[in-house]
Amino acid sequence: MPTPAILWLRRDLRRHDHPALGAATAAAGRAGVLPVFVIDPTLWEGCGPVRRRWLADTLRVTSALYDDKLAIRVGDPRDVLPALAAETGAGSVHVTRETTPFGARRDAEVAERLRSAGVDFTATGTPYAIGPGIVRTQGGTPFQVFTPFSRAWRDHGRPAPAQDPKPTLHDAGSHPHADELLSAATEFELAEPLPDAGEPGALARWSDFLERLDDYDTDRDRPDLDGTSRLSPYLKLGAIHPRTLLADLAGRQGPGAEKFETELAWREFYADVLHHHPRSAWHDLRDGLAVLAYDDPGEQVDAWRAGRTGFPIVDAGMRQLARTGWMAGRVRMITASFLTKDLHVWWPVGARHFLDHLIDGDLASNNHGWQWVAGTGTDAAPYFRVFNPITQGIRFDPDGAYVRRWVPELAHLPGRAAHEPWKHDDGYDHGYPEPIVDHAAERREALARYDAAKRSPQPRNPR
Repeated sequence: MPTPAILWLRRDLRRHDHPALGAATAAAGRAGVLPVFVIDPTLWEGCGPVRRRWLADTLRVTSALYDDKLAIRVGDPRDVLPALAAETGAGSVHVTRETTPFGARRDAEVAERLRSAGVDFTATGTPYAIGPGIVRTQGGTPFQVFTPFSRAWRDHGRPAPAQDPKPTLHDAGSHPHADELLSAATEFELAEPLPDAGEPGALARWSDFLERLDDYDTDRDRPDLDGTSRLSPYLKLGAIHPRTLLADLAGRQGPGAEKFETELAWREFYADVLHHHPRSAWHDLRDGLAVLAYDDPGEQVDAWRAGRTGFPIVDAGMRQLARTGWMAGRVRMITASFLTKDLHVWWPVGARHFLDHLIDGDLASNNHGWQWVAGTGTDAAPYFRVFNPITQGIRFDPDGAYVRRWVPELAHLPGRAAHEPWKHDDGYDHGYPEPIVDHAAERREALARYDAAKRSPQPRNPR
């Protein structure tokens, strides 16, 4: 006799192109599918308020996609899922396969508890176009460098978007505590509006971006323009699948389409690296800078977090992050370089701050992006590449519009003057702080530390 199937949603908050939903539908038949999302307090409490709001908004929209039958529970999934299966008589739990260190470990423990109770645990599909661990060298080893990975990734082939099933849906009921948490999250007063959440928002954003795709390769580094796709928050929660994006890109020509596909390949590469090297989530992937001297976080790092370093492009980015949970990729590199090279702080300090606040905060992409800047990761930028926050600002925000939007103390300075308030008599008339460091001096200090580290013997237990 068929039994209900639980669809445990995590990074797949959508209704279409959803293999795990198809598997749950096939397993349950007329007994029906019970969609559920579990708020893990361990993860929830580490999120900033904007990130919580984005998740709450996405869950609200996702529930509507599932005919308002999405059950929200609170607790450790290792306890919640077995209890829910016993409560509903479900014979199976279906998920999208997870490969992050935390997620894979959690799923293995949930599966063990379910199977001991006679409940199947089935993982189907992946949050990526090609699951981490699949693309390998001809010798069968993981790729260490992006460019050959991207070639193999493109040549590998991938399935077409999954067919949409028509399941019978049942509501397992939400926990009152879940309603309290989500209500509190949605009541948080946003400083700036968030994008439209969920799968409908993702599809609308994708449609809009396709009209601007031809300009992507030139505009993506300009924070003063709407030149990026801004799809990363949707990809983070699985409101849209990269397989859907790649299917729509098929046949499109031009540098914009090629660059966007490359950016999707970077996302898949970093997930693959994390899969093969789980320790790299919070430790240097490469050991070459294991003895590099770092400073302990202090008041200067507090100024960096608050967007009060005295370097306009850095401060604009950090304030945008705090208010919106997002910033463009170019600005992420600039702010990361400032923390690691100007303030000499180890990259996990910044990576943690970003993950707490970014609505697209993805462990693999975020932390390996930080390692790229810090010179410790795969395909890392040479450590001696130190971003100059002044010239970077002038180059990529040439009229100062981005800085004036996020740093109102500089709104009175026209054009590129917003990037160099120290050159103008009235530059500090509205309370903007003077630079907390001398960039040229700190660049020399960073390179001196690098030289000392390269000359030192490497420890047995690197960072």
